[in-house]
Formats: sequence, C-alpha cells, structure tokens
Amino acid sequence: MSTSLQKPALSLAAVPGRRIATLELAKEIERKGFPGIFCPSLGDGLALCEALALVTERVVFGTTIAPIYTRHVREFAQTSSFIHEVSQGRFRFGIGVSHAPVMDRLNVSQGKPLTDIRNFVAELRAVPRAGELPPIILATLRDRMIRLSEEIAQGMVFANGARSHMRASLSNISSDKQNDDDFFIGNMIPTCISDDLAAAKAVNRKTLTSYAMLPNYRNYWKQAGYEEEMLAIELALDNGDRDKIPQLLSDKWLADTTLFGSASMVREGIEAWFDAGIRTPIIVPSSANGGQFKAFEEFFGIWD
Repeated sequence: MSTSLQKPALSLAAVPGRRIATLELAKEIERKGFPGIFCPSLGDGLALCEALALVTERVVFGTTIAPIYTRHVREFAQTSSFIHEVSQGRFRFGIGVSHAPVMDRLNVSQGKPLTDIRNFVAELRAVPRAGELPPIILATLRDRMIRLSEEIAQGMVFANGARSHMRASLSNISSDKQNDDDFFIGNMIPTCISDDLAAAKAVNRKTLTSYAMLPNYRNYWKQAGYEEEMLAIELALDNGDRDKIPQLLSDKWLADTTLFGSASMVREGIEAWFDAGIRTPIIVPSSANGGQFKAFEEFFGIWD
C-alpha cells in the first residue's frame, strides 16, 4: 500500500502489567515514522512521557492531557521541565481541567475552567529554579478556551472534535497561528479499523457514550450542529435510560467525530482531518477483535 499520505500521531496509554510492552510499542511507533505519541490521562501520562524521553530518540510526544488539579503546580513544573530537558525539546505539556465526574471521584473541587487554567499557567511559569518549561498545550473544545490557547499557550488539543465544525472553531485564533507550524493544533480521534462497518461503529459508539453524558461535550456538539441528537440524549438521561444513549448517536455524528471502517476509509478520513485544519490528528485506536495491542497491529497494517 502506498505510504505517500501524511501520517498522524498516535495515542498511547500504559496499563498495569503491560508497561514494558507499551514502551516497546512506542519504539515501534517511532521506527515506523509516525510523528507523535500522546499520552491520555488514563494511568499516569507524565510517567509514561518520562519513560518515552529515555526510550525514543526522534518522535515528539506529550500529555493529552494532564489534569491540572491532581498535583501541586511546583511538582508539575519540576517534572515537565525535567522531561523537556532530557528529551531535548521533544515534549509537549498538554493540560486541562478534565471532567467533573473524574474530579468528583478524587474529591477535587474545580473552579471556573478558564480562570483555573489561566492561573495554573501563570503559577507554573513562576515556579523558581524549575528550569526551562516545555511548550504548553491547552485542552480545548469551545470558543473561549480556544482563544485562551493563543493568548497564553503554544497550542491546543481537541478530543472528539467534530470535523465539520473545525474551521469554525479555528476561526477563533488568528490566521498567523493557524499557519504557524510551531503552534500545536491537534485532535484525539477514536478509530476502529474493520471491514465490518457495523462492528466498527459499535466500538466507537461505546467509546464515546461516556462523553455524551458530559454536559460540556453535549454543549459543544450542539454548537457543531448536533442539537437533535444531544437533546434526545438529555431526555434519555432525565428518564434514567442510559442504555439508550448509543443508539441516539447518529451515523452522521459518528462519521464527523470518529474514524471507522476499511483501511482506505480510515486513510481518507485522516487526510480529511488534515484538510480541516488539524495539523496533528491523534489516532486513538480501538479494535473490534481485541485490545490496545491488536488495535495498533491493525492500524500499522494500513500503512504497510
């Protein structure tokens, strides 16, 4: 198969019992020429990034994202600076406020997202004797956080963004930043490769069902043109009918927020994301036939 198309970055998480294997997988991602590895908040993304700094040589990597409430800002400054230095500038520090249910489980009180992010970045940069900090990337969805990313950070990263709405989202930043290769613009994209379309769609619907239960995501998707689906989900939640949510996620919405289907369909979808203005599509692989390692095997196969 031709490899002339642009390659995306990949999302990688390390779960207990498979951490060494995950580092070997990271080295394979680098060998195969993928431009980035980004670590979600599942597990300890910063610990994984520290390991990536030592086991890889060229690939850019980062957190997408590290929740700002889970460590003291001084510790964040020291750790992120260390990773930045030992990786020789390959680390991107993606930060965000995470989601209310996650923070509730940790008994963490959140404030206003924009204020908390602004204060965190200011405090991070003020930590004495921390060393040089890496580029800071903000988790974004809606317009005000996107504008803040240009004001105080070196980029933004969406998760489960709507491709049809991306140009409207990116219009919140200046054309200079839209065309600045040093300003990070990424999006985490749930992806399932399978010739069985129904199976692939079912996997992605399962992945995104929990996001559909979050008010901030529903508000974003309403803005992106999916008000009917989101209102139906809100009605189901009000009625205590959570099992109904996957079937309320329309095929049109699914195709706009995820990638699924055959190798050619997924490759074409990746190109469409580049065309929509996302300079770093971040594939989050899932499989209809196994776990994370099977999903990566299937994804690598479409580039061979």
